[in-house]
Amino acid sequence: MMEFGTVQECSRKSSENTGRSQNSATEEAGAMAVLVSQSYAGAYYPLTTLLPPTIFFRRPHSTAVQCLGFHGSFNVEQYNHNSRKHWDEFYERHQNKFFKDRHYLEKDWGQYFCDDNTIPSNGKIILEAGCGVGNTIFPLIKKYPQLYVHACDFSHHAINLVKSDAKFREDQMNVFVCNIAEDDLCDHIIPSSLDIATLIFTLSAVCPENMPNVIQNLGHVLKPNGVVLLRDYAIGDYAQELLITKNQVISDNFYFRGDGTSSFYFSEDFLSNMFVRAGFSIVDVNTYNREIKNRSKNITMQRQWIRAVFRRC
Repeated sequence: MMEFGTVQECSRKSSENTGRSQNSATEEAGAMAVLVSQSYAGAYYPLTTLLPPTIFFRRPHSTAVQCLGFHGSFNVEQYNHNSRKHWDEFYERHQNKFFKDRHYLEKDWGQYFCDDNTIPSNGKIILEAGCGVGNTIFPLIKKYPQLYVHACDFSHHAINLVKSDAKFREDQMNVFVCNIAEDDLCDHIIPSSLDIATLIFTLSAVCPENMPNVIQNLGHVLKPNGVVLLRDYAIGDYAQELLITKNQVISDNFYFRGDGTSSFYFSEDFLSNMFVRAGFSIVDVNTYNREIKNRSKNITMQRQWIRAVFRRC
């Protein structure tokens, strides 16, 4: 099992909608409040319709490791294929109405999108990796109109939704389909040309053995001293506890949700070590939590996220 990272209380009121059914998100003074149903993990399909009766998950330096809760065989290549299918189905079902726009990015990382910490940049180039339907890029463009944005997702349906959005600007956005764990970003972006790459609840959806590929891929398109801004799920989050209870475990800290999408939960050490091994330095890594109450279900949830900044050496 992976080690737990240090948990710090954070005064910022921000969170991400991680549920898959009967969830609602409301914005209060720039904060995201999340209501999560106890039964979200098995909402859309029984897990047996998504996976073969036995699952094996192949890890580096081993041929196959049996996963908890399943009985059968499954390989990483088939997992990658199914993952794209499930995310396409997710965006086809929810369109652009599931996630809220991420207006908290200015509060968390505004200095990286500006020159001299206060003046909006006159031409920084960013990549949103795993852009979904544009909940990151559209708020950023509105706040920092001088940015040029590359954005990609491996869901064709998500990319079509971005391009059909009234806020899409072809002269300011290069939006394309790409599996950042397997495809070469340099086919779409000039190498060493990016100032910033964002990974907002994206790396957790990648098979753990492919995560180093994602980080190396970002390193190829970032300038020296370019930064990766990351926010994702942390070990000990309420949603992780639900998935453990439902025995939807693929491997350590990696789980299937009820709609076939998957989620990994990070410790600070695990995340930091991956980036350091890929040639990045650590600027900031912290885990923070927030207690959220679902009054209709009379549930109190301890939500935990990890937020980090890594710089390309």
